[in-house]
Amino acid sequence: MSKQILVTGAAGFIGAAVAEALVARGDRVIGIDNYNDYYAVSLKRDRVAKIRAAESGVNFDFREVDFSRKGALDHALADCEFGQIIHLGAQPGVRYSLQNPDAYAQANLVGHLNILELARARGTEHLVYASSSSVYGGNEKVPFSVKDAVDHPVSLYAATKKADELMSESYAHLYKLPQTGLRFFTVYGPWGRPDMMPWIFTSKILRGEPIPVFNHGQMERDFTYIDDITTGVIAALDRPPQGMAPDNPHGSKAPHAIYNLGNSRPEPLLKVIAIIEEACGRKATLDMQPMQKGDVRRTFADITETERDLGWRPTTSIEQGFPEFVRWFQEYHRFA
Repeated sequence: MSKQILVTGAAGFIGAAVAEALVARGDRVIGIDNYNDYYAVSLKRDRVAKIRAAESGVNFDFREVDFSRKGALDHALADCEFGQIIHLGAQPGVRYSLQNPDAYAQANLVGHLNILELARARGTEHLVYASSSSVYGGNEKVPFSVKDAVDHPVSLYAATKKADELMSESYAHLYKLPQTGLRFFTVYGPWGRPDMMPWIFTSKILRGEPIPVFNHGQMERDFTYIDDITTGVIAALDRPPQGMAPDNPHGSKAPHAIYNLGNSRPEPLLKVIAIIEEACGRKATLDMQPMQKGDVRRTFADITETERDLGWRPTTSIEQGFPEFVRWFQEYHRFA
């Protein structure tokens, strides 16, 4: 049976992929995004155009609105009905949070509260929202488990995502609003963001420019392919949490669950660079740099509870995923 679903950040990397998958399976999606200029708006518009151009695109209703402005949000959705919400819109990026903290407070704190209020007012059946592996901060214990304490964020971005989880917990407790928070681990793949490593490295290698390698290459990331993330988001949507469950992953007694969505395999940065080099057909010039403020050396997802409760496990290795990204990048930018 098809559903009516609101997807925020529908012009974003993950939001567009999730919206496209939902309409492809027969659901009707109301997508919202404010097309902000954190990176090229043309890429965001191209993602939306891709969804609309598909055969199932008739089930996609896109509206341009900033969800951090409550009046504008209520007005934009006044004539819409939806039973579920997937809240993927946010101000992303660890390093940019050092330059423009106000953007994070507005989008990630005020915006998240507005979506909670919208869900409460509409009696939403289930709200799935994006958190981040950044909440684990400088935790030394690996793999990162949803049962771990996450009280020491090392960036403002991470702090806003932790705050989102706390706000959601309070709304689940007060209003019995079923919610699932998903901690994403370094998502990559076709249609990805220009501020992220795969895009930056691929672009510079193809242009013969040096690539910045932080912490002198001593970094590991749990890279997770976009198709795997998409299936994980939808698996979570289809399985709303129940209150008072004794095995709730992060211990909540309210109908609120938190899961890791990661490949569960930290990959050395220099190994990933070698895969990108091979896919590009040329060697990279490495510009070794120190660790950046707000960054962490290693991420590693424990997905035990995710597998148990959602039946989800990623299937795409970096040896498959990064060449796919490079192929898309070359096609999108018409590299010879």
